[in-house]
Amino acid sequence: MIQKYRFGTPIETEAAVLDITSIPVERSADGILSAPDIVNDEACLLTLASVSLDKGFSLTLTLDDRDAVYGLGEANRGINKRGHLYISHCNDDPNHTEEKVSLYGAHNFIMVIGAKCFGLFFDYPSDICFDIGYTRQDTLTVRADGTELYVYLITGDGALDIVRQFRWLIGRSYIPPLWAFGYIQSRWGYKNENDIRRVAAGYRSNHLPLDSISMDIDYMEDYKDFTVDQERFPDLSALSAEMKEQGLHFIPIIDAGVKIEPGYDVYEEGVKNNYFCKRADGTDFVAGVWPGKTHFPDMLNTKARRWFGNYYKRLIDQGIEGFWNDMNEPAIFYSEEGLAEAFRRMEELREQKENPDLNAFGAMCDAFCISNLQEDYERFYHNMDGKKIRHDKVHNLYGYNMTRAASESFDEICPDRRLLLFSRSSYIGMHRYGGIWTGDNHSWWSHLLLNVKMMPSLSMCGFLYSGADLGGFGSNTTRDLLLRWLAFGIFTPLMRNHSALGTREQECYQFEGLEDFRNILRLRYRLIPYLYSEYMKAALNDELLFTPLAFVWPQDAVARETEDQLLLGEGLMLTPVCQQNATGRHVYLPEDMLFLLFTSSEEYTVTPMSAGHHYISCGLAEVPVFLRPGHLLPLAPSCECTAQLDYSSFEVLGEAGKGLTYSMYTDDGYTKHPERDGRWITITK
Repeated sequence: MIQKYRFGTPIETEAAVLDITSIPVERSADGILSAPDIVNDEACLLTLASVSLDKGFSLTLTLDDRDAVYGLGEANRGINKRGHLYISHCNDDPNHTEEKVSLYGAHNFIMVIGAKCFGLFFDYPSDICFDIGYTRQDTLTVRADGTELYVYLITGDGALDIVRQFRWLIGRSYIPPLWAFGYIQSRWGYKNENDIRRVAAGYRSNHLPLDSISMDIDYMEDYKDFTVDQERFPDLSALSAEMKEQGLHFIPIIDAGVKIEPGYDVYEEGVKNNYFCKRADGTDFVAGVWPGKTHFPDMLNTKARRWFGNYYKRLIDQGIEGFWNDMNEPAIFYSEEGLAEAFRRMEELREQKENPDLNAFGAMCDAFCISNLQEDYERFYHNMDGKKIRHDKVHNLYGYNMTRAASESFDEICPDRRLLLFSRSSYIGMHRYGGIWTGDNHSWWSHLLLNVKMMPSLSMCGFLYSGADLGGFGSNTTRDLLLRWLAFGIFTPLMRNHSALGTREQECYQFEGLEDFRNILRLRYRLIPYLYSEYMKAALNDELLFTPLAFVWPQDAVARETEDQLLLGEGLMLTPVCQQNATGRHVYLPEDMLFLLFTSSEEYTVTPMSAGHHYISCGLAEVPVFLRPGHLLPLAPSCECTAQLDYSSFEVLGEAGKGLTYSMYTDDGYTKHPERDGRWITITK
């Protein structure tokens, strides 16, 4: 059951698509809150928790010792979020260390599973804090400065039922084209078309499977959106056609900021039509990002969103079929006001410039810590179709609506085919328009483990097309870390190797022992028909793609606490190795399973294992996975790009002689009507 509570007059985020009559929460003269439209008090939010509007919104409830708290999508730490503090504030911060409370997304859905089972979705577009046993171990408190929001209470029969209802509430997840399940190579630093050709040749000549190459900010002319540098990429259309002959696609980046430059049509049209965010005095807000000074398109304005989205056609007309939206929290390096204040502060400190003491030196450093300041987010405004609203009140909606702008335009530009689209910043609701990658991680073993733990939480919030920068974006990767990360990444829908300018080059062909990389990538392509099918089942049926063990075996104490193993789809349990120098790992099996150890893309061992604790050996280039009883794993013939996928024959792993079947989905890879144009094939063993 889903109940929708209305506090005040909330901003309509369009996160939910299900039309549910809201229950107004009323406040009496003495401050007591009530929901008079509720008949059954036991199912009432105000009975479940203590709610206050005295100093902003606050919801508090006591946690039982048995309670676990799940959700929050892209958030730090573990799958069970109990024990720490989390703030939904879309934040451009590449250092995802354990103390960080905000990342790039704002996914305000949590579930309390234990003595009672229920879910809560706080539809609130500004900052909201989730204190989940941080201040007090036995207390969950959700706080926001404002008092106008929707709160959805979802009750049901366990975690899986609650997730299914929530996913039904927020609408069907985005479905990418089939080729988007292929391997993607990316790097900030592919500066010209010869770099692109070099990458393509490195993969194709070494028979390393590859489907696409991402293009970072290097391809643009002076970092201007929807432009191509004519010196470095003189004919993008021809280059795109050349790559497509090799089965490769391009995925260019699009940033949020539009460069201020007379003669640049995007800038001039935006100024002319008032499509940019404004200061309080009505002038266009100025923020410094990659191009220098920029304006932010008002993504919360319907006309501006349509205007911006239509520009994607310029690149689509040059053969582009996929995009990634970035810097759309929105990220701010500086504002004109912030920069002026920094220089003023430095002027005050000049008298100590010859011999600054500790305090003066610290003040000098702090003076120029002006990126992504809250003060800047309070300096500009949106025109939400006639309603002027300060950005910080709707901050978490910006990246969501940038991706929505692109997706809605795609429906007009390419009405008959799906394009690839993923974003860095997001809010619940954006999952209908595109996927996400988990941002600027590092080449750290801890970030491989964080990648594992994020996947089920993202699935809960509808973000099925997701993945991390494999090998790590920042810092220098190592051969063993990249291999282990790829061995997990072959199971994530978005499988992209991406790294930062100035770090070690980490294309697979840069390392010795190419056969190891070749085998892992080829195994990915053998798995794609299965992954595509499981993705479609999750999308079409509002189900999880990645599931914590605790959801399937809630009475099993060990399963509830196991967070480095995940269920994928119907029948696979993933057990990645996330430790440096490890030659295996301990696993826990809640039931009897088949242990599949892929020693190459074509070779594997199958070992029945009983429920309980085991240690499995797993070499650096091997992939361990478990198959649940009663399930099959079909593997396609090996290939080097999705265009070569062969659905005519499969090698089927699983128990023979039991009449087991697997339902596999297939279509043309582009249709926007999978229920109409898709086809289900029955695989038997």
